[in-house]
Formats: sequence, structure tokens, C-alpha cells
Amino acid sequence: MNVQEIKAPIQAELEEFEKRFRASMKSKVPLLDKITHYIIKRKGKQMRPMFVFLSAKLLGEINDETYNSATLVELLHTATLVHDDVVDDANERRGFFSVNALWKNKIAVLVGDYLLSKVLLLSIEHKKYRSLEIVARAVREMSEGELLQIEKARRMDIDEATYFEVIRQKTASLIATCCEAGAVSVSREDEADRMRKFGELVGLAFQIKDDIFDYGTPGKIGKPTGIDIRERKMTLPLIHVLQVADKKTRRRLINIVKRHNENQKKINEAIQLVIDLGGIHYAYEKMMEIKEEALKMLEPIPDSPSKKSLVGLVEYTISREN
Repeated sequence: MNVQEIKAPIQAELEEFEKRFRASMKSKVPLLDKITHYIIKRKGKQMRPMFVFLSAKLLGEINDETYNSATLVELLHTATLVHDDVVDDANERRGFFSVNALWKNKIAVLVGDYLLSKVLLLSIEHKKYRSLEIVARAVREMSEGELLQIEKARRMDIDEATYFEVIRQKTASLIATCCEAGAVSVSREDEADRMRKFGELVGLAFQIKDDIFDYGTPGKIGKPTGIDIRERKMTLPLIHVLQVADKKTRRRLINIVKRHNENQKKINEAIQLVIDLGGIHYAYEKMMEIKEEALKMLEPIPDSPSKKSLVGLVEYTISREN
């Protein structure tokens, strides 16, 4: 399924959501309004709101609380992207200048803070404390995951179990939040845990796909080859190869990542080693295994156009080209 086919059962809801989301970002401060307008114009594929709406429609009737939950999640996601670009010192996002590149770090941090404050205020205004609890948990987990990754990158002692804990918190927690919030918004607390676990598994597969992108060919991927090695990020293909390689190869790889991560020739050498020693194949197999586990979570739920689209969205997350 392509994105338009996936969106079909919730197309009207997504269009209404866009209006509500734009309204939620409005401010009386002209500079802030200018920046939030810039962010909205360059938003991505609406994947997270799609997870909220499809999870809700799978289990009940979409209502104001569903729109509110989707808005909370998207505000949180947008805030974390703005803050991430500051943390990573990134000048671009999806081919456009980042907020910090155009308006500097101080303003970018304040914009991220403003968006997080909107999450709190919207929850309190609508008295949706359960939604706030779900979203606040995601903020905590994403922060913990980022800090755990930074700590481990310094020492380069991350094993596969720690890697999965990092990506569970950093990436998967937000997709888990979307699916749980969707279920809760239609009063299906009985399915909240299932949908949270489903979203978490999808998020893990999503992140492994991102890891694999780093070893692809330029022009066919969403980010430059070797960026994770440059940033000393310990991703699954690299972790696996460090576990199975002989001592000499392991030392060579660690030396490149630690001391030559600015040298493109050395980065290319590391990429080739990871490919040759089965790192990509291993990560791909793991991703497919996790995807199948996620889809099994949906099996007891009756078939419907929403279920078909949710399955299509899972397939899309692991077959996407960017």
C-alpha cells in the first residue's frame, strides 16, 4: 500500500486534524508565529497522527479526544525534533534548514519549550489527564534513551540488549504512545496495553530500518551514508559485527569510529566491513522478525479498512526509501 491508500479510511480526519494542529501552534508573539508556520509548512508524512487515528478507528469511533491526543503527540514530536537538531548541531531536516540553522540555538530551544508547554496546557484545558500521563511518559523515556545512548557512545561498550533499550525509549516509545493514546481516546482501556506493545514493536522495526539506511547507496536513502559512524552512534549492524568479528577487525572498527570518524575514506572502510561481515543481513532479519511480532498483536482484532491500513502502515515503515 502507498501512503494515500493507507490514509484512505482516515483522510477526512487527517484534514480536520491539520486545521486543529495549526490552531494549536498559534501564538501572539510574531517571531514565534513565523517559526511555527515554517515548521508546519515543512512537516513530514503525518505518520504519528496516522497511528493515533488508525488505532482509534480500529477500536471505536474517532472523537474530540482522538483529535486532542493526535495534537498532543504531534506537538511533542515537533518539540523533540527542534531540540534534537540543537543537540545534534544539525543544520538540515528533510532537505530544509533546521530551526536552529535559521534562528540560532537559543531561539530553537525556546521554541521547543513553547511546544512542550502547549502539550501541558492543552491537556489541562481539556481535562485529559490520562492522555497527559501517556504523553509525559514518552517525554521521560525519550530523554532517558537519548542520555543512555550518549553515555554508551562515549565508552563504546553498548551490547545488543542495551541497544534495544535505547531505541525502545528513544524511538519506539513515541509510536507506542500514538497507538495507546488512540485506544484510550475511544474508551478502549482494555486494548491500551496491546496497542502500546504493538506500537513499541513497530517503533523498534522503524529504528532498525533507519540503521540500515546508513549503509545504503547515496541517492537512494534519506540521510548521507555513514552519518551514524560520524556521530559515533552504535547501531545494530555495527554492534552485531563487533560481537562476531575477530579481535583485529574489532580493534580496527573501534579505532575508526573513535578516532577517524571525520575521515570519509575510513568511514567507507568501516561501512564495507559491516556489510561484508553480515551486519546488514543480521539487522534486516531482526527487523522482519519484530515486524511479524507486531502484526501478530493485531490478529485477534476483527478485520476492517482501518486494520488493513494499520497493517499497510507497518509494512510501509520497513519498506520506505527515506
